[in-house]
Amino acid sequence: MNILNLESISKSYGPKELFHTVSLGLDDTDRIGLIGVNGSGKSTLLKIIAGLEQPDSGRVTVRAGVRVGYLAQDPAMDDAGTVIDYVYGTSSPARDLLRRYAAATTRLEHDHDDVEALHLVAALGEEISALDAWDAERNAKTVLSRLGINDFDAPLGTLSGGQRKRVAMARVLIDRPDLLILDEPTNHIDPDTVQWLEGYLGSTPGALLLITHDRYFLDRVVNKIVELDDKTLYSYPGNYQRFVEARIEREKQRDQADLSHRNMVRRELAWLRRGAAARTTKQKAHVERATTLVNEDRRRDTSKLELEISGRRIGKQLIDINHVSKTLGDQVLLRDFSYELLRDDRLGIVGPNGAGKSTLLNLIAGRTYPDSGEIVVGETIHIAYYDQLSSDLDPNLRLIDYVSDGAAVIVTPDGGTVTAGQMLERFLFPPAQHWSLIGTLSGGERRRLYLLRTLMRNPNVLLLDEPSNDLDVQTIGVLEDYLESFRGAVIVVSHDRSFLDNTVDHLLAFEPGGRVRHYPGGYTAYREARAQEEAQAAQKSKSAVERPRGERQRKITFNEQRELTSLEARIATLEAEQVRLATAINAAGADYQAYIALTAELSAVQADLETAFERWAVLAELAAAV
Repeated sequence: MNILNLESISKSYGPKELFHTVSLGLDDTDRIGLIGVNGSGKSTLLKIIAGLEQPDSGRVTVRAGVRVGYLAQDPAMDDAGTVIDYVYGTSSPARDLLRRYAAATTRLEHDHDDVEALHLVAALGEEISALDAWDAERNAKTVLSRLGINDFDAPLGTLSGGQRKRVAMARVLIDRPDLLILDEPTNHIDPDTVQWLEGYLGSTPGALLLITHDRYFLDRVVNKIVELDDKTLYSYPGNYQRFVEARIEREKQRDQADLSHRNMVRRELAWLRRGAAARTTKQKAHVERATTLVNEDRRRDTSKLELEISGRRIGKQLIDINHVSKTLGDQVLLRDFSYELLRDDRLGIVGPNGAGKSTLLNLIAGRTYPDSGEIVVGETIHIAYYDQLSSDLDPNLRLIDYVSDGAAVIVTPDGGTVTAGQMLERFLFPPAQHWSLIGTLSGGERRRLYLLRTLMRNPNVLLLDEPSNDLDVQTIGVLEDYLESFRGAVIVVSHDRSFLDNTVDHLLAFEPGGRVRHYPGGYTAYREARAQEEAQAAQKSKSAVERPRGERQRKITFNEQRELTSLEARIATLEAEQVRLATAINAAGADYQAYIALTAELSAVQADLETAFERWAVLAELAAAV
């Protein structure tokens, strides 16, 4: 069923036209991944579809009754509010009931004799049960927890940018709209959480439209790719892999058309060189057509990003990390960590958010210092650091000045030279944009500019902190190709599974307590190794509760046999008590104090029952061995 249509939509910002008379229809079963070069207008198109911006021309038609949910790249929030208040902030009867119920129970906790609050709790409890809103609350807290947010009462102003994005994601996910629009949902979340999100979206009904640079995510979540290219939308059925195959075929056809075009240009140039006079109207038209074709040929193939930068000489010693420890507050980030960086190393770093991955890069770059140990950098080493914050991007600086300050001229691998302006063009910044302020760029364009400046430093050790965040998939692919031929060592912190698989040869995995473990291979090999370790640990845990062979074979003693008989009777009594208490809790109704007392009693009985079962299992095994 069709739920939304774009009809001949156009949008410009100043002199830059983002898209021109594009049209698109969305069905309720569509799961669409929107891709395109940074700055092409992808986020703007999502905002128009979500009703947050208006097109210059054309119209958006939404089917009556269709609810649209939207996750922005940088969600706006009231810093004074709490996590749970924000998540329940969208208007719905169930969430209003839950807010009122939470306020009433808080009153009771402070004053057990508040009769009005007691009646309110009972009445609201019945309404919540009638709407099945308990499930909504449980789902909200589950989603928050899976997204790494466990302090539900934390003020929003105390959260990092990544945490705020995840809270905003939780809000839109639990609202379950008919059309879910997500702008870079995989930014700032670790690979395990990305995998959970894949499963959650896969099991949630409704249409989906998203922008993401995560190619594995696109492969597993979407059933259609829409590419925004040269102000036009191109639709491809299937996931990202199918899109790549279809795009290759389209480019082959384009290449054939280009060949035909260039042959025509060649003929027209030959005609012009013969000195044809433009005396007649027919000849004048021929000259104008030839001039147009030549100018078109010069403008072709300008949308391909190129990276050609020569490497710097590198000596035998790169970077030695010797017994480094680092603590932040009460958290140990690194404990006695050592590593020797080798020439042409391709090293990936993974781990939970806040584990210390970026701190390690900051230590290597000399932006912070270890509590103990040392980091020795070789004399020939020149480090370039592409950090998450794009820290030296001055919004009031012009693009050409920013790049020229990094290097006015660079040397290419073939010995040639390229100016800062030419490098800007190779990074898809047209000459008309070179004198624009950095502050006018989109988030993705800023990251692409920052990448250019980082690479123009001509390093021989490259530190990349979440390089794929905010970059389009085309730029990521070119960066992967560049890293493959880069003459030097690369250290990458990333949650992008496909990027790690394509660029690194081994991984450092951050674990609790400042422990760092080394794994060969890319991300997929790491996950397979971790799965094997977890299976072995589970088997070891299972074996640990079993008695050694000699003990299992011994006879059960008389006293143990009596204990076993006694335990069986006790377990039956505890199970009956568990049923009685559960029935009493359901019957407590509005009696809040009785509810609290019965719940505490039930918890104690369940703990006793679990202990009795564990001891019974040991004794029953001894008896069975006899």
